[in-house]
Amino acid sequence: MSDNLTFPPGFIWGAATAAYQIEGAWDTDGKGESIWDRFAHTPGKIAGGDTGDMACDHYHRWQEDVAHMAALGLSSYRFSIAWTRVFPDGGAQPNQRGLDFYRRLVEALNSRGIAPAVTLYHWDLPQALQDRGGWLNRDTALRFAEYAAFLFRQLGGEVPLWITHNEPFMQAFYGHGTGENAPGHRNPWEILTVGHHLLLSHGLAVEAFRAAAPRPASPAAPAPQIGIVLFIWPQHAASDSPRDLAANSVVDGSMNRLFLAPLFADGYPDDILRHFARRGMRPAVRPGDMAIIGRPLDFLGINTYTRLINRAAPRDLLSGARQLPPHGPTTAMGWEIYPDCIGEALRKAREYTTLPLFIAENGAAFDDVVGPDGTVDDQPRVDYLRAHIAAARRAIAEGIDLRGYYIWTLMDNFEWSKGLGKRFGLIYTDFTTQRRIWKRSAHWYRDVIARNGLPQE
Repeated sequence: MSDNLTFPPGFIWGAATAAYQIEGAWDTDGKGESIWDRFAHTPGKIAGGDTGDMACDHYHRWQEDVAHMAALGLSSYRFSIAWTRVFPDGGAQPNQRGLDFYRRLVEALNSRGIAPAVTLYHWDLPQALQDRGGWLNRDTALRFAEYAAFLFRQLGGEVPLWITHNEPFMQAFYGHGTGENAPGHRNPWEILTVGHHLLLSHGLAVEAFRAAAPRPASPAAPAPQIGIVLFIWPQHAASDSPRDLAANSVVDGSMNRLFLAPLFADGYPDDILRHFARRGMRPAVRPGDMAIIGRPLDFLGINTYTRLINRAAPRDLLSGARQLPPHGPTTAMGWEIYPDCIGEALRKAREYTTLPLFIAENGAAFDDVVGPDGTVDDQPRVDYLRAHIAAARRAIAEGIDLRGYYIWTLMDNFEWSKGLGKRFGLIYTDFTTQRRIWKRSAHWYRDVIARNGLPQE
């Protein structure tokens, strides 16, 4: 195998999931209601009327799923903790049965040599906190810091990679602007306040992590680290016209720079603040907030899947832009297959930080079916992954400090408002029987991991 297909020693090969998307057992063993439980149970919110009540039943089948991870050869598994499983009402009294579930999972992963990468918040806010204002209420940031500090005390040394938030952009813009995600608000004037409180909660959690100073479980284990995962999608202007370039800059600023800049550049981008101020929208910043948000991190995770092509649309309230149709083949989500999104997203991050980087999510949904012989031939996903992993290798050759790659996702699951119909997994989930079937892509990824690189075509 040629050197340009091989990855550096110690490169992390992983897969990622999220609690609400796989666990099921939505009201089991003392778990409280989350905003996604409430949202999914609201008629008309989820395609097909699906919910995450059962999803992949990972709460009961986690041992089988860890065995699949080990058979794949994963070096790390990224998953999220359901806040309401640990604190059913968002705070005060912990639920021991919920904590024990995650403790058993972390122990099983470590025993198999699979490094846990734990996301503290993947959009499933306790409904009890939502009833008190949710992320519009600054107090929620304080409750998040308490929840995080509890987990650092309980599991901190067993988890080498801690992630505060997954894609705060999505929670702010899709949960409060478009209403596509929980809690389903359609009020653009909430976006900046929600985004600011999410980032503030992140900074407070980082402070709690530094105060806890979790020590590795064994002298040979790496010291636990903390970071955040951002949604970074490359933005391309539809033309070189000043209007299209300006609109494209606003979309890039709203999706990417609005979160990168406060974390790494001491504040929100001035041009984006001006853009939103003209619409009567301002973040609820208090003295000292930006210093908290900018607390030093150990790594940055990036979720990237495609690019957007933006054309000026002055009537659009938020961005003054609209997205053009994809310019090439697409996935089942309608997203353009654009492998250069990897390098472009990494270079965007590198404009702000020299921290080690991870691709924390990358993958594709296709209309997978079980064939007559009982197999799932998802060659389009293999082609997608090969092209994107090759792009990751090229980025390393450019000098970018990329430490790992996590496929979204381990197994087909509940794809948020799209329900159970969009299949991103390496492993096919039969949602009726809960049978797991390795797709062609799972066998292929196992070989990539074993080789620490791409096989020759």
